[in-house]
Amino acid sequence: MKYHVKDFSELTTKEFFEIAKLRTAVFVVEQNCPYQEIDDIDEHALHTWLQEEKDIVGYTRIIDNGETVSFGRVLIDPNYRKHGLGNLLLENTLNVISERYPEKPIIIGAQAHLTDFYGGFGFKEISEVYLEDDIPHVKMRK
Repeated sequence: MKYHVKDFSELTTKEFFEIAKLRTAVFVVEQNCPYQEIDDIDEHALHTWLQEEKDIVGYTRIIDNGETVSFGRVLIDPNYRKHGLGNLLLENTLNVISERYPEKPIIIGAQAHLTDFYGGFGFKEISEVYLEDDIPHVKMRK
């Protein structure tokens, strides 16, 4: 299993195609949530992923927001779930953030059903539940 980190400009066309295809499969199709999945944030984000052979099996994007940093679009390919890869992906993502943005707090918009997962990495809820694209979310901070 290899972990990759690239700026948007470093991504190959094939890499971005595979990332976009997987993000759409999970966030639009699987979650039955039609929204603009590819957005302008992609151009400014760090794109990180776990890769097994030729398959992208997990993905996050990291965004520098100035005073804070965030990450999102966290996913594990449905064919690779239940193997602890979410933990591995998040550990790697948090390591990149601590190396590149050591002094910045991390604030994320987490799907509400994942608060325990993120809590295991030191995140605390800082908002009430709100709807984003008709999915309950909560702001969390580390």
